[in-house]
Amino acid sequence: MQALTPIRKTVETRAAEQPDLRDVFLCHAWDDRQGAAKELHDFLVAAGVKVWFSEKDLALGVPMMRAIDKGLANSRIGLVLVTPALLARLPKEGIADKELSALLARDQLIPIVHNTTYEKLRDISPLLGSRSGLDTAADSMKVVADKIAELVAIDA
Repeated sequence: MQALTPIRKTVETRAAEQPDLRDVFLCHAWDDRQGAAKELHDFLVAAGVKVWFSEKDLALGVPMMRAIDKGLANSRIGLVLVTPALLARLPKEGIADKELSALLARDQLIPIVHNTTYEKLRDISPLLGSRSGLDTAADSMKVVADKIAELVAIDA
């Protein structure tokens, strides 16, 4: 958690400037939307975190890229759920690649490595792999969600 302290400062600043923001934007591979990404989403919501999640926030008939763009702009931080499915998609041009580029441009990004390693991540994306983050090999998905909830909690 100590390594994530600089992101906490960004969260507090953005919360003061825009109080109606979501706490987090959850970036994930399409293949993970019903599995690991939904599991993380559900734990985050249970911990009181307001999450932008494509499975809940993309309405039928809405242009996907525009909805994602608005979700990114209206979230305090971005979480990138790094799974084998995401690692397989990153070398290709796609939506996750665009989300990741937008998140990397700001100091608001936390990678969460799940069922893979930081070494494999660094082989595919040295920029993302260099960020401080969390690993479900060290903590359960629930503990990861609780740490994120603690990070984004804004004291009234």
